[in-house]
Amino acid sequence: MSDALDCSKLRSYTNARVGLRRAGTSLATSELLDMAQCLAEARDAVHAELSTASLMQQLAGLDLQAVCLKSAARNRAEYLRRPDLGRRLSLGSRTALEQVGEPTQGQDRAWNGAPRLIIVIADGLSAIAPERHALPLLDALLPMLEGWKIGPVVVAEQARVAIGDEIGELMRAELMLLLIGERPGLSSPDSLGVYITWAPRVGRSDAERNCISNIRPEGLSYGLAARKIAGYLTEARRRQLTGVALKEDLPQIKA
Repeated sequence: MSDALDCSKLRSYTNARVGLRRAGTSLATSELLDMAQCLAEARDAVHAELSTASLMQQLAGLDLQAVCLKSAARNRAEYLRRPDLGRRLSLGSRTALEQVGEPTQGQDRAWNGAPRLIIVIADGLSAIAPERHALPLLDALLPMLEGWKIGPVVVAEQARVAIGDEIGELMRAELMLLLIGERPGLSSPDSLGVYITWAPRVGRSDAERNCISNIRPEGLSYGLAARKIAGYLTEARRRQLTGVALKEDLPQIKA
């Protein structure tokens, strides 16, 4: 079997650039144009702004109280230049979070004292990822969390993963679930990542959290991702830890 035929079979299984068509010693024009388009889509995803109004409206449709916060990065350009600023809340957002009161009476998932779980939706390096995938993922996940005490959902702009530690600490949460846009690839500008942290507090390291990545229709499906997340959350609460000590091969996490 020729190499060309082998590569053709591989291309039917993946969006990765394997066995690219050639014209003489160079790539075919169609391949170059496709790469240029994907690069432009990835670049646009990095610079896109999160549509917080739309997200807040959709969260209200799920009967979830929500609050919108900002990191210490004043704009997208500063966010990209200064990753450290994206890991902490702005002074105004920190003050606003400290003053969040109890939600309207009768809400299903009310914040009455310290919640067990805080959910954060953050733009990260691809704002289009949470806009497209956060709500379908939550729609699949929430029925699996019946009986959990869930605090207000936080929508965080210009945010990095570690901003969830400060949010969780301020809200005295047992667990933090952060949904964030991942760094775009040339075939995946809208990949959503999920981070789970037990006892979130400022200073937590990446080794103390668990990650599920590539959540999107072309990658990990919402249903499968939701089952994995529910398994991680349940085991994290039972064992009171997350990170390298909480392995994905546990039967409760395998979906």
